[in-house]
Amino acid sequence: MLNNDLQTSDKASEQDRRDIQAPGNRFLGRVVACSGSRATIAAVAEAGGTDLTELWSVGRLISISVGRNRVVALVYAMNTGTHAWGEGQDNSFRIETELLGEVRVDEDGREEFSTGISRYPHLGAIAHRIRATDLMRIYDAGTGTTAVIGKLTQDESIDAAIHIPSMLSKHFAIVGSTGVGKSTAVSLLLHKAIEADPKLRVLILDPHNEFAAAFPRHSVVIDTDTLDLPFWLMRLEEFAEVVFRGRAPVPEEIDMLRDIMPEAKRAFRGSDNSLVRRTTEKSSITADTPVPYRMADLLALIDERIGRLEGRAEKPFLRSLKMRLIAAINDPRYHFMFSNNTISDTIMDTVAQIFRIPGEDRPICTFQLSGIPSEVVNSVASVLCRMAFEIGLWSDGAVHMLVVCEEAHRYVPADSNLGFIPTRQAIARIAKEGRKYGVSLGIITQRPGELDQTILSQCSTVFAMRLANDRDQDIIRSAIPNSSISTTSFISSIGNGEAIAFGEAISVPMRMRFSRVEQHLLPKANGATAKHSDEDPDTVDLRKIVTRMRAVSGEPDITSFQQSYSAAQSDMLFDDEEPSEDAPYPASVSAPPLAPIDSYRPDMLPRSHAPREPQTAPPQTSLDGRLEALRREMRREETTSQRPVFSQDPAASPHREPGMSLRESILKKPLRGLHNKD
Repeated sequence: MLNNDLQTSDKASEQDRRDIQAPGNRFLGRVVACSGSRATIAAVAEAGGTDLTELWSVGRLISISVGRNRVVALVYAMNTGTHAWGEGQDNSFRIETELLGEVRVDEDGREEFSTGISRYPHLGAIAHRIRATDLMRIYDAGTGTTAVIGKLTQDESIDAAIHIPSMLSKHFAIVGSTGVGKSTAVSLLLHKAIEADPKLRVLILDPHNEFAAAFPRHSVVIDTDTLDLPFWLMRLEEFAEVVFRGRAPVPEEIDMLRDIMPEAKRAFRGSDNSLVRRTTEKSSITADTPVPYRMADLLALIDERIGRLEGRAEKPFLRSLKMRLIAAINDPRYHFMFSNNTISDTIMDTVAQIFRIPGEDRPICTFQLSGIPSEVVNSVASVLCRMAFEIGLWSDGAVHMLVVCEEAHRYVPADSNLGFIPTRQAIARIAKEGRKYGVSLGIITQRPGELDQTILSQCSTVFAMRLANDRDQDIIRSAIPNSSISTTSFISSIGNGEAIAFGEAISVPMRMRFSRVEQHLLPKANGATAKHSDEDPDTVDLRKIVTRMRAVSGEPDITSFQQSYSAAQSDMLFDDEEPSEDAPYPASVSAPPLAPIDSYRPDMLPRSHAPREPQTAPPQTSLDGRLEALRREMRREETTSQRPVFSQDPAASPHREPGMSLRESILKKPLRGLHNKD
């Protein structure tokens, strides 16, 4: 913590006395030009000495005396004018600075830093090295809710502190190239955040499985082995992302899902779950309502529509949709969604596990995404971010939630044509409205240029680490309204572990170095760093590796699912309908036991119909007669579709002679175009 009674510490430093123009002391030069935001200072390095140029180099703060007050300025450029240096002789040079604020001295001697400037430097004003006590006043973040995260680069004896509530209430971002220490900085900031706010709940979307090692005593780890994210928690668009494997969905199949999903959810209301009944009685059910339903009911409803006499054009889409659903159920990579054979309303258990309510002294949930299929990662991220916002919304802000998105440019890319729209909308909603309901957002990215700028602009506190790409640097400059080119001009050259901090949690832009994190709290990918040095490649079990590559956890047991699907199909009654080619059993007769569910069956494919001559049904006056005529027509259609079709050209059609078979007549007929005409 920092102390606020810094005004009493002036007596501790005689070296801070100013306006003494003797060589080697704090005197630097005089102001020769000044504008509303910048000032130019002229100085002389006597006898070729470099003490002044070293003490007031680029990136350091200096002080300019204006009456009783001291204006604080940041050095961003230095030059000699002649671009030459004379050894052993006086060298004149100029220093370009940006004005940041001033230290005001009241009548009673009390000193306080303010980002506003009441009196600008005049020509000839003396510039000098800034006092250590002024540095402490400038970067004082207050008491009680501050956290020390490192040291100032300019003076490592002074702590770099931030205001935790300001950082969390209006979101924050950490940007930097690969290898500069972003993950270590995230670990440090989150440890400080949960220490300052024990009620904080943190959800980390971890695509590299590296943060589990950073919070051994404060987090639970959810991976593909421990994850239970029921499919019925997904909205229609999120579920479609799973069914269509990340590809563009077929509009007709989406419309069918939108129609039959509410029916499947209403069918689940007959269970003994009172919470579901109370919830559904008060509101209508849609495809997006998070109410449990059974895949068996969904497939049975599809079969019921396939078996209807009307809607012949819909049947190919229904069969295709059914095939997609069965393939998803059989895919072992989706085990975390379809693993439960007995469906029950587990939404409270799922929310409690993922969002740590109650936390049980482990307020952080590290959600490992690397084992989840790449085509559904966006859908899972959408569910998590959406539910995090809804928890804050419907709890009236009682749950303070922080969602940390590692590699955020994957979920909210700058190109609106890329990414998954529901994920983008869920994260954008947190960024725009989350602070009203106690939901904060932490953005971590190495490519801010590829991140949606609307999301980045909502982050009021930014820790900018080294960025080599010019576009990324420009994005940071444009996203922070209080920064300028001079403030961020050295982002490309700062060292590992260093950052330039801007925003609400810091009074003025601060160049600082993060504190070192203990070795056992460093993020690492599943301990790969330690295992790499211990194990010999010759002793690795290759069979185990191949088994994991092929099956992960094996195919899910869907025996109970098959039985429930068979029961639902046999109990489905088609009122006022006659059997058709797709439903050959009458309503009064139970269907035979369901065969094992395959990922593909030929009868799921749409059938092609050959052209046929129009048939005239005999006149019937009763309903039974019309249905009988329709059945005969359908049988004729089936027969026609299996009959070979020949060209109507008489010259090309085979002619059968009496007593000759069809095969003999075809073989006897010479093929056209194979014999040259004389």
